[in-house]
Order: sequence, then C-alpha cells, then structure tokens
Amino acid sequence: MGIINRDFMLKNETGRRLYETYAEGQPIIDYHCHLSPEQIAKDYRFSNVTELFLGGDHYKWRQMRTAGIDEKLITGDGDPYEKFEAYAAMMPGLIGNPLYHWTALELKRYFDIDEPLCKESARRIYDACNEKLKDPSFSARNLILRSNVRVLCTTDDPIDCLAFHRQLREEGYPVKVLPTFRPDKVLAVEKDSFPLYMKAAGVTTYDELLAFLSARIAFFAERGCRLSDHSLERVAFVSGDPCVAFEKAMAGKTPTVEEADAFRSAVMLHLGGEYQKHGFAMQLHIGALRNNNTRMFRKLGADAGFDSINDFRVAEGLSRLLDAMDSGAGLPKTILYTLNPKDNYVLGAMIGNFQSSPAGKMQFGSGWWFNDNRDGMEAQMCALANLGMLSQFVGMLTDSRSLVSYPRHEYFRRILCNLIGKWVEEGEYPNDEAALGKIITDICYRNAENYFQF
Repeated sequence: MGIINRDFMLKNETGRRLYETYAEGQPIIDYHCHLSPEQIAKDYRFSNVTELFLGGDHYKWRQMRTAGIDEKLITGDGDPYEKFEAYAAMMPGLIGNPLYHWTALELKRYFDIDEPLCKESARRIYDACNEKLKDPSFSARNLILRSNVRVLCTTDDPIDCLAFHRQLREEGYPVKVLPTFRPDKVLAVEKDSFPLYMKAAGVTTYDELLAFLSARIAFFAERGCRLSDHSLERVAFVSGDPCVAFEKAMAGKTPTVEEADAFRSAVMLHLGGEYQKHGFAMQLHIGALRNNNTRMFRKLGADAGFDSINDFRVAEGLSRLLDAMDSGAGLPKTILYTLNPKDNYVLGAMIGNFQSSPAGKMQFGSGWWFNDNRDGMEAQMCALANLGMLSQFVGMLTDSRSLVSYPRHEYFRRILCNLIGKWVEEGEYPNDEAALGKIITDICYRNAENYFQF
C-alpha cells in the first residue's frame, strides 16, 4: 500500500477535521501556471505516461541528474519506458523530497494507483497508466476538469495574439483559461535579444515602447487578463533617463548596470500605473539565479533544471519601487514572492507598508519553486501569520507546466490544515468551528476569488 491516505500530512485530529470539512472539496483557482494554452485548446492526448509525467518538468529532471541518470533518459530521445523506469528506480531514494509525495499523489488521484513507484513496480504501473491514457477522460481539457479547476492563468508574452484563449472561450470550455501579462523580455534591456524583440513589437523609440505596453495591457484586459507577472533578477530603483539605456541597446551597445536599472525603474512605474488602471494584480517573483550551467544552457535552453536561489539585498530597492508607484500613477494589487527564504520576513514586513483597500491588497505569495515543500510552505505561512494576516492569504498556485500537478493544491491544503490544527490543539487559537472553517475556506478558494475578480 502507498502513503496517500486520510492521515497523509495530517498529524492532529483538528487538522483532519478542517481538511475533510472545509478544504478538500474546494475548487481550484490556479492563478499562476505555465501550462500551454495551445495544448489545452487542442485538447491534447498524451501518447504515454512518460510524456505526461516527465515532459517539461524540470523539478523531476533536476533530481534525475542528481541520481546520475543519463541525459538521454531525461531530455534526450531515449525510449519512453526506459525514461519512466529510470525515474521509478530513483524514487525510493527521494525520502524527504516533495517529489516523492507529488508523484504518489499524481498516481493516486489520476490513475487510482496506490503502491510505491520503484524499479520493481515500474513496468506494471507504466502499462496500467498507458491503458488509462487511451480513455478520452485523460485529454488535456478533461484532466483539468477532473482536477476541479475553475480558473487557470497561463503565462504569456505581450506580443502573443492569445488566439488559443479566445478559442477556448468561444467554444464554451467551462474552465476559465485566462492570460497573464509577462513582459520580462521588455525589461531585459542589457540582453542581445532586446533589439530583436523591439523589432518584433514594432517599437523604435522609448515613447513607442510605452505606448506599445499600454496597448497590449488593454488588449490582454479585454481578453480576461487579471494579472501580470515579473521575474526580478535584480531589485533596484534608480532615477535617471530611461532613453539612454534604450538607445544604447537599440544601437547594439550594452547599457551600464545603472542605466539598465534606470530604464527598468521607469518602465515598471509605467506598468504599475497601467495595472492599477485595469485592475491587474502585479506578481513580482524575486530571487532566481537562472541558467547557471552555461554548457547545458547552450544545449537545452532555459527552464531545463539549471536554476537556483540567488542571494542579494532586496529590501531597499523593493521599498523604493513600491513607494514610487504608490506616490505616482498608482500601486496595483501586488503579490511578492521570494525564492530565498532568508527574505520571508523582509517581504512579510514589506507588504504592511502599503496595505489599503481592498483587504489584503498587498500579498506575500505562497512558497515558490524551491520552497513549495512542507518546510517552505510552513515557513512562508508562519512569517505571514506573525507579521500580517494569514486569513487574508490568497493561497496556493501550481507554477507548473504539468497537467497532473493539481494535487499540489491538496498537498498545500493538508499542510495548511495541519498547521492551523496544531495551533488550535496547543491552545493558541480557540476551537471555534465557524471561525476556523471560514479561514480555511477563504485561504483555499474564496480569497483568490474575491482578490482577482475573474
């Protein structure tokens, strides 16, 4: 027998009751993911469970490399069963790793398989999963429906025409598949790709860039977008002429760090005002150190499992950026995420500086990427509870490229209920069913529903 049972991650009776009564049946709002809208629109059918489980999942690729598995069985053209068997053979060694739990949840919730995945069980589980994949209920759209998802927000470039989102809406797909405005390429003024991106956008001057961004945000808003997203590899706010960096970049020259920061600061202020005008929530993902392995980046490109946690000072630059927005065109609803847990209290305290209507306007986002495990989630929630209001938290997201990643919401909900149940049983909060039930329901679903106003 496997480990997924009534008591999984629940170590106290209050937590069990809260989970079963208030969390388990809540629908899912996945307000940040990297699912392919094309794959959903075309209702993609997976040829085998290897493609479904391992395709594009750099969390799993990273641990396969740690286990010494040959790259051809990770991202190469290896036989699908050999890849699955290699992953299965690695699994018993992942004690304490969330991948062990996620994989068990994926097998249990989608395939009703309740035994540990290992080399000995690999063939049996592989064949059983592949047999079930023949059923139309395992298509991309149906996997989402089976996961009880109400809304999911993909991650989309400003240039994207959003045709697949439109197709899904026109066909009446019952899950809202909405775009998210992700202008990272616009802000990467020091990269060689910047002039090419400007050309693709039809932009030749800085003023044209601002007009382009305003027009595209309006276009996204018309198509249901309610969020933007930014990956901030630096958090700096610098006053200066943004045209200097823009013109240098367009001329094929590299701006200085200060010039690039002045450009980004000015563009972010413009974006913040536009987000505020259109009611977007602005997500700032802070602290990734990307593409560390140059050899593998040249071979595989980005998002292949070679990123890690950065370590830099964030407080002053972030404060100045948010304050400039608040003092200027407007500070939109904002969600701050940190990849480095050393900054949990920095971000948890920062949001309190700019809170206003609506309730919970400033959010400290869920444990992200290297922190979306039990320890990371509990640390984020405890910091938020200590410094702000956990009851206003908009909860979990998948941040995933996998259509079977939705049990991560169950994982989060069990951890949440166990944590709150522990506080209750240790006498730190009354065993007030109405109050507790509302807190759990709000964090799992209602807060996100009210915050994003989809």
